[in-house]
This record gives sequence, structure tokens and C-alpha cells, in this order.
Amino acid sequence: MKFATEYLWFNTQKHREYINITDEVEEIVAKSGIKEGMVLVSAMHITAGIYVNDAESGLISDIDRWLEEIAPFNINYHHHATGETNGDSHLKSLLIGHEIIVPVTNGKLDFGPWQQIYYAEFDGQRRKRVIVKVMGE
Repeated sequence: MKFATEYLWFNTQKHREYINITDEVEEIVAKSGIKEGMVLVSAMHITAGIYVNDAESGLISDIDRWLEEIAPFNINYHHHATGETNGDSHLKSLLIGHEIIVPVTNGKLDFGPWQQIYYAEFDGQRRKRVIVKVMGE
């Protein structure tokens, strides 16, 4: 089995942002030379996430609104006693999840219809990274 590892770096302009990274992950898979296997995509920060869904702007707005309703900014989070004010960002990350695995078939991401890979930033405006690890033959 072969492995290939690369990192994607982000420094978003907004506090919360959703970035389609499908093209970057596809490039890494192609460069790896792996034809059959899988790719792991994982946010390496506890206030960010990775998810698979449709690349439709209305849905992205709905996801953002849903996350804000479930885990709104609130100055009273216990986490804020540490001096930070990003308790909601940690909770949003837990809801979205921090990693996904996508099958690789014939050297390409093997998605269902409309599926895309997104990096979700919940505490942005600072440098963060995502690991992309391709595994297979």
C-alpha cells in the first residue's frame, strides 16, 4: 500500500467561512498516483471542520444558520473562563465533524451526485491547516 500526504493552509477573511476544497483534494489524489484506495481529509484545528455536501449557496446558508441556532455565540460558555471567546466555534466543529473519508476509484474521487468536500471555519482570521492523506495502490 502506498501513502501520500499533503497539507492545505487557510487564513480566512471571515470568522465563519465555508470553502469548497474538492478541486484541491482531487489534485492531490491525481498527483499521488494512487488508483484504488481512499483519501482522508481532516481539519487539524478544534474550531474547524470538514464535511461532504452539495455546493449550493442556499444550502450553505442553511447550514450556517442551523449551526448558529444550535451553537450560538454566547459569552456565558464555561470555556470562556479560560480567557477565550470561541466556545461556540468548538461546538460547531463537533456538529460538523473534523474529518471525512472519500473512496478513490480509477484515480479519482468516487462521489455520489452533487457531493463536494468543504472546509468549515468557525474561528477564522488566523492560519490553520488541513491534512489530506491518500492511501491505496
